[in-house]
Amino acid sequence: MKTIKFILLVFLVLFTSCVSQKKYSELENEAQKLENDLSFCKNEKMVLETNLANEKSKVSKLDSQIDYFKSTNTNLLERLSDLSVVSKTGAESIKKSLEALNEQNKYIKDLTTSMQRKDSLNLVLVMNLKRSLDNFDDEDITIEVKKGVVYISISDKMLFKSGSYKISNNAKEVIGKIAKIINDHNELDVLVEGHTDNVPIYTECMMDNWDLSVKRATSIVRLMQTEFGVQPMRMTAGGRSEYVPKSTNETVEGRAINRRTEIIILPKLDQFFNLLEPPK
Repeated sequence: MKTIKFILLVFLVLFTSCVSQKKYSELENEAQKLENDLSFCKNEKMVLETNLANEKSKVSKLDSQIDYFKSTNTNLLERLSDLSVVSKTGAESIKKSLEALNEQNKYIKDLTTSMQRKDSLNLVLVMNLKRSLDNFDDEDITIEVKKGVVYISISDKMLFKSGSYKISNNAKEVIGKIAKIINDHNELDVLVEGHTDNVPIYTECMMDNWDLSVKRATSIVRLMQTEFGVQPMRMTAGGRSEYVPKSTNETVEGRAINRRTEIIILPKLDQFFNLLEPPK
């Protein structure tokens, strides 16, 4: 600034003699204007430099924030990746558990349906048997549902003579009516069990009550097969001797109750076991 002013002054001195006062004033004003413009430019430069420094600071802060967000984003992506793996594994486990539960529910539902159907069938069997045998004494024949199957208990005085396994004529009528209902339900099997009291027996044909109970059961099975057409593969004959009493053997009445033959109508064993088998 001083240099410019000095030059102007020299210029004015050299040409004072030939330049008018008016011209001199104009030149001096022009020099002052130039000086003011230069000072303004310096101030503007300082302001611009300050603004630039501020902007650089802002940029630096933004860069730091960007680096922070990048780092955070990377961490989140890694965590999300781990979470996705865990979720996938968990989802597979849950899916398998649900499939197992569905199979169990289906098994339980099927079992429940089968049990309900069996109960309904038992009710029909009991009603049909009681209607068919209503002309016989209730003391000699009892029909009931036990353990989910139908039991027909017939006293030995209706079926056999004392100590014998030969079937009486009256017994054939009873067995015939029972066999007819059995033949109406081919999906069912028949178990015939002989029972005795505890009075020992020994003859040429029988060694003990085991023999007597078994022979009475086989007599009933043979009669249902040969005279009433019940398929033999549906029947089983068994003797229980004196070991499953219904009453005490200490009285005459109790021993009479214990001497009986039971015809048990039950589901086919293979179907029964298939029903109990859990789903694979």
